[in-house]
Amino acid sequence: MRRREFIFLITTATAAWPLPAPAEQAGKVYRVGVLNAGIPNPKSAAISRDAFEKLDWIEGKNITFEYRYAENHPDRLPELAAELVRLGVDVIMAGGTLAPLAAKRATTTIPIVMTTAGDPLGSGLISSLARPGGNVTGLSFMDPDIAGKRLGLIKEVLPRLSRVAVLWDAANPYPALVFKETQRTAQTLGIEVQSLEVRGPDDFEVAFEAARRQQPDALITVGDPLTSDFRKQITDFASSHRLPAIYSLREYAEAGGLMSYGTSISDLVRRAAGYVDKILRGAKPSDLPVEQPTRFELVINLKTAKALGLTIPPLVLALADEVIE
Repeated sequence: MRRREFIFLITTATAAWPLPAPAEQAGKVYRVGVLNAGIPNPKSAAISRDAFEKLDWIEGKNITFEYRYAENHPDRLPELAAELVRLGVDVIMAGGTLAPLAAKRATTTIPIVMTTAGDPLGSGLISSLARPGGNVTGLSFMDPDIAGKRLGLIKEVLPRLSRVAVLWDAANPYPALVFKETQRTAQTLGIEVQSLEVRGPDDFEVAFEAARRQQPDALITVGDPLTSDFRKQITDFASSHRLPAIYSLREYAEAGGLMSYGTSISDLVRRAAGYVDKILRGAKPSDLPVEQPTRFELVINLKTAKALGLTIPPLVLALADEVIE
């Protein structure tokens, strides 16, 4: 074989080889920004790291994380998002609704993965679930029927329920939507709804005092970063005032709450790692459909039920994914 023919064959064969995905580039270490309106959550962080490791992303080897938490001061989110942009992170993972909104305002080029966005369509984060457009994609926390199901469950436990207080973060668009849906369902059931609004850490004592005055039959807490971070105070208040309550996340029941029914945050966190993986390997956020919740959990704390003098109906117990004895 002549030298010229040999070089031609080698060049042709090399051109035919597939180019390595970005994640396979030797020595490349990707930076992922993590933005959240609340405080650090060690459990979620551990679940996230495990999910990344299963996708061959090892922290310190081929990926690093830049964490930014607003610690329940939403006004800090714009500057925290701007910091991540200045650092030149490759992807921003943003929890809740307020954090991805801040990230979207800070950049139109860096991909943003929503991990638990409440209402991504209504809040303007994306243009559609199937084709989100722009630089934002990820996972929605929203189930339109969740408020009605939650109210129905607490009514099964308290058949004579006539007044329910709803504790929600009025600074976040998603809890506002859930509150309105709770009102609509309550109206059909003939139940009076009392609003307990919070907007920051200093508002909980005011909300608790309002609940003491109103003396509702039960309490519903709408989950978001703010209320989740204060779940121990909320469940302690409900227990000390012998107030039956249902919450949005299993962490409340684990903290002593009576019942929780809602989306599995752990499941969403794991799935979010898959979005980041696809993007770092070359996928465009605009081409990745936004996924809605697929796993919901009903957790019942029988120890709390006993302390409140309540008997959980067998039908409700049969529906539970977990019963805390």
